[in-house]
Amino acid sequence: MNFTQAIKSVYSKYVTFSGRAARSEYWWYFLFSIIVSVVIMFVESALGWGQGNVTSGGGQFSAAYSGGPLSIIWSLANLLPSLAVGVRRLHDTDRSGWWMLIILIPLIGFIVLLVFFCLRGTAGPNRFGGDPL
Repeated sequence: MNFTQAIKSVYSKYVTFSGRAARSEYWWYFLFSIIVSVVIMFVESALGWGQGNVTSGGGQFSAAYSGGPLSIIWSLANLLPSLAVGVRRLHDTDRSGWWMLIILIPLIGFIVLLVFFCLRGTAGPNRFGGDPL
């Protein structure tokens, strides 16, 4: 799955928590989300929106930014698709979507979830559906 296919797939399954998502679908969407967030951050900084600033002065880079209206809208609009593709990614590794709650355990939860998202999906069909590849 390429970049554009992944983005279309995630948004066409906006709140679909069933089925499976391939690694490429999840990670292309993750990259897209990060790129758009960074662009929004720079636009809001240039417009003087949000709290904080993004500057590079004296050879040092300072990024203290808490977000403005565009960041808030982007985050809210992508909350459900992000959760849905994360759950489908866990389904691809034959795990329940409830494993997403492990992120609530500081540091350890993030590491475990990252490992799960990086693992290869089960070959062939599993209890959550057919192989997405």
